[in-house]
Amino acid sequence: MPKRVLIVQGHPDDNRSHHCHALADAYADGVIESGGQTRRVHIADLNFPILRRQSDFETGQPPDALREALADIAWCEHIVIVFPLWLGGAPALLQAFLEQTMRPGHAFRYLDAGRTQTMLKGRSARVVVTMGMPAFVYRWWFMAHGVRRLSRNILGFVGFSPVRETMFGMVSTATEATRAKWLAQMRAVGFKGV
Repeated sequence: MPKRVLIVQGHPDDNRSHHCHALADAYADGVIESGGQTRRVHIADLNFPILRRQSDFETGQPPDALREALADIAWCEHIVIVFPLWLGGAPALLQAFLEQTMRPGHAFRYLDAGRTQTMLKGRSARVVVTMGMPAFVYRWWFMAHGVRRLSRNILGFVGFSPVRETMFGMVSTATEATRAKWLAQMRAVGFKGV
């Protein structure tokens, strides 16, 4: 089933030679082959401030630099977030992007008595992570805490469901054959729109 897919390239380095970019490209190719549509956000290309106060998060307005990204999030039926694992989680620039875009009035709203209402329900997500350690070590020894936090506490909180995760480990030492297998895997899940 063709979908509207937003691919968020969460690598903070604007050098497009990182494997995260190749994985995102392969996913996009699969979506397009299936008849779907894609839009992209490269956080390395964006210039926006970080949030410093609770009041800015709760009642402030997102910066103009993120207006198009907010429109893309509202447009999409499925979001794919690709990033390298840094210190066990997402790079700070990606976290700052999520704090700006997954905020009240855009991703959820406050109700009475501390309750919230999601605004992005009916959308699905995939989190794609590259790392220097074996993926199974991160998943089982470290319990994938940084990725689970993003999947459950951010994406799940604002309504994305299901949220699927794909982790690629030992990226810096992977052979060309292994990298080609990963790209084929990403193209296949992109074709399915999951």
